[in-house]
Amino acid sequence: MTNRNIFSLPYSEVTPKRDYLSRRALLAAAGFSFAGLRAAAATKLTGYRKSPFSTSEKQTPYNAITSYNNYYEFGLDKDMPARNARNFKTSPWTIRIDGEVAKEKAIDFDALVKMAPLEERVYRLRCVEGWSMVVPWIGFPLSALIKAAEPTSKAKYVRFETYFNLKQMPEARYAGMPFPYVEALRMDEAMHPLTILSVGLYGETLPNQNGAPVRLVVPWKYGFKSAKSIVRIRFTEKQPASTWMIANGREYGFYANVNPEVDHPRWSQAKERRIGEFGKRDTLKFNGYGDQVASLYSGLDLRKNY
Repeated sequence: MTNRNIFSLPYSEVTPKRDYLSRRALLAAAGFSFAGLRAAAATKLTGYRKSPFSTSEKQTPYNAITSYNNYYEFGLDKDMPARNARNFKTSPWTIRIDGEVAKEKAIDFDALVKMAPLEERVYRLRCVEGWSMVVPWIGFPLSALIKAAEPTSKAKYVRFETYFNLKQMPEARYAGMPFPYVEALRMDEAMHPLTILSVGLYGETLPNQNGAPVRLVVPWKYGFKSAKSIVRIRFTEKQPASTWMIANGREYGFYANVNPEVDHPRWSQAKERRIGEFGKRDTLKFNGYGDQVASLYSGLDLRKNY
């Protein structure tokens, strides 16, 4: 691959054109396999319960969810993460908890999944590039981890840092972005019952290309806000700078709430295309979760705070 980065690519290459997107997604939905589709042998998850927070919309097929991904550490093209993350090592795995907490600690993955009962949450996922999915995530509310972390009264934000190692992620050198990847939420966003840490989808552990072994899912925000392969959670008093804010703050703000009324500087956000469908549909404000989360932003100008 030539030495290109995400900001030097024409938009048609960063986000594939309509025919490419629809044709590939429909093939995946029909069960056709692409090279390296499964990153590793999946493990069945048991004992989880169905969540009343789930949408009843038709779920996007597993093959589509796992073959069309944004994970720039494993490549810029949508099909590259499934191929390049196949040998990504996710065990053992530890998450460091630090910053404004009563006591800094490290939590291993086995202890993490026992922190709260696992639930299946069928959530919409909306990408800033204009495509969307309906994914049956398996995880638990982030609030359970936050309560266990015992944040101090100074903790106003929660910062998430993802795993980064060029030996395992050599394609990251072409992304033109600072790594490790960092995202953050306000404390009230992080504590909201819709915000989860996911450890699986479709009844199995997370595939590597989808953020194994643990990722954030914030369903009313654009997908880039949901950090993958988390290794550090830090509680801060001041608003952290996220990776996309550092790389291109004019286009990617801190909040990243799905808002069809605020266009991306290079394209409209008013419509979206569901993976596996040819036509476009209207984008829903807060990705359809407005009844649950709009009160978080009462009095906040969402055009300035995008």
